[in-house]
Amino acid sequence: MSGPRDAARNATLPAPGLIALAAAIAGGEVSAESAVLAAITRADALTDINAVVAMDIDQTLATARQRDDERAAGRLRGVLHGVPLAHKDMFHRAGKVSGYGSRICAEHVPQDTSPLIARLEAAGAITLGRLHMAEFALGPTGHNAHLGRCRNPWHREAITGGSSSGSGAAVAAGIVTGALGSDTGGSIRLPAAFCGVAGLKPTHGRLTTSGMMPLSASMDVPGPLARSSHDLARLMTVLCGTGEDFEAALAGHLRGLRIGVPSSYYVEGLDPEVAAALAVARGVLRDLGASVIDVAVPDQAPYTRLAAEIWAPEAATVHADRLATRAQDYGEQVRNRLLEGARVGPEAYRAALAGRAAAQAEMLTGPLTICDMLLTPAARTTVPMADAVSATAGPAMAAMIGEISAFTRTVSMLGFPALVTPMGADPRGLPIALQLIGRPHSEALLLRAGDAFERAARWHERRPTL
Repeated sequence: MSGPRDAARNATLPAPGLIALAAAIAGGEVSAESAVLAAITRADALTDINAVVAMDIDQTLATARQRDDERAAGRLRGVLHGVPLAHKDMFHRAGKVSGYGSRICAEHVPQDTSPLIARLEAAGAITLGRLHMAEFALGPTGHNAHLGRCRNPWHREAITGGSSSGSGAAVAAGIVTGALGSDTGGSIRLPAAFCGVAGLKPTHGRLTTSGMMPLSASMDVPGPLARSSHDLARLMTVLCGTGEDFEAALAGHLRGLRIGVPSSYYVEGLDPEVAAALAVARGVLRDLGASVIDVAVPDQAPYTRLAAEIWAPEAATVHADRLATRAQDYGEQVRNRLLEGARVGPEAYRAALAGRAAAQAEMLTGPLTICDMLLTPAARTTVPMADAVSATAGPAMAAMIGEISAFTRTVSMLGFPALVTPMGADPRGLPIALQLIGRPHSEALLLRAGDAFERAARWHERRPTL
């Protein structure tokens, strides 16, 4: 007897991105059921990427058929009607496992549903399943001691970035057109950058963290990954639930916009390929009508220390009971990072919070009065290979994590929004990404700039050969 997976083998991905797929389903050109079957077949064909933890196939297909019946009756639930999405395995769905990428919570079944998941589903989206993540969202590379490494669709030996590794890989591989991730130090932006997709870290507090695994209350931010800034704009419209239309802000040009390129830190020690791509991106933004200027920024180097002295003790507190009773069930890297966090004393923590407030004020009264946003690379280096970032403890681990996330942790500490999107490729064909950093609650402006850049540069249209 044939089943859903057998039927899926003849399905193909019906549309290139979230907006196009939603339009095709709404117009009856593609059924929700065929879109779900295409996602299943893609996931089954790409198990070596290890992006998908689990799919609830029978329920997902039943939901898809219901969406098709609704469309046939002239009832569309919203702007995501029938679109399959999948999410980092830390967003709750009542009665469904949410494993947090861990052994300890592998059978954890929450009784609440994330309001973000609920909003997506209320707009008609179909939740396909759970995606790979670093254990307890602690890791910037895509390694996981329990689930194995998530692999980059562009090059199986390259890292995906983390901790939203499965979200970046699943979108890049075409399994789904959008996914939720979380970002405490770069965990949306690094997978987006290294997998060649778009990712948005909203302002801290802009989206609810209810129904989501906690790590650091002062820095945790949920947000979307997708193939383009336009797709992100639609997802943000749904996720915010405030009536703000982020798509309406996409103007296609950047006339009147001031974009600053930091004259220090974010341009220091860049790989030559990254520096070259940044120079070209700067020219593209200027051609789109923006005023692109060099700006001085406060010394960013202390920001990574402040970030560590905030998130690490908060995370250690979240895990204190488990560390006391189940320390052996943590992966070595994660356990070591949590134990380091437990050594941060209350005075250092309070001083870091005060330092954060001062840094926010310094940025808002300095460079972000001169310009509307900052343009930086997403990372100092091109995408690392997995065997180069395997440190598990001590100074080597700190150095590795610091190098990968040097340009993202600073923004997380500040709590400001930031958008990542492709701006080039290195000689291996691996993606290089830019980062746009804005003032609090300037997500619409960042998406406008990202969308205009993508339309002109078209790097986001590249697809890995799978």
